[in-house]
Amino acid sequence: MASFASLPRILRLALAGLALLVLGACGFHLKGATPMPFRSIYTNINLDSEFGARLRRTIAANSPGTRFTERRQDADVYLHQITESQNLRQLSLDADGRVEEYELNLDFQFELLDREGHLLLPPTTLLSVRELPYNDRIVQAKEGEIDRTFKDMRNGLIDQILRRMSSPEVRAAYANAADRPVVPMPDDRIRDASPPAGPASIRP
Repeated sequence: MASFASLPRILRLALAGLALLVLGACGFHLKGATPMPFRSIYTNINLDSEFGARLRRTIAANSPGTRFTERRQDADVYLHQITESQNLRQLSLDADGRVEEYELNLDFQFELLDREGHLLLPPTTLLSVRELPYNDRIVQAKEGEIDRTFKDMRNGLIDQILRRMSSPEVRAAYANAADRPVVPMPDDRIRDASPPAGPASIRP
């Protein structure tokens, strides 16, 4: 029997395309994620931002029965973004005192409540850390790379948010919400689409 590698290139491409179609028909699911027990979500994350739009798409793909609502009172649960902060610090210097490497830190804190204010998921902090080499000869390019890296880090948090919202602990809390503590309903102002206060200016 001929191996896949020995097949003509056009046939290999056709088989690869067929495999992608099959995966698409089945729906892509994050490893470890399961459909959520609630049917509607309200969030103060701006769904028109790149991060918010990706969050919406990811939840739709992994929990097709769950949708976002425009009003908090129409939703089963409230996904509340509490804070988000990003910081940049010097990680190493060369012999002349010039920065060789930066460390990028992103903190994202959120909680999940039902419509009566029962706390289903207590305030949870997600932390993402990256190290980035720096070259003072190409400052503008490196500034752009830092911005892109923070954006990638922010989008990389989405699967962690989804796993926590679909975890057995949250499913059990939602099923027995009356036994959960009630907290004051937090502010539902929509978070701005722009990134939070940026990192300290990079220094050559």
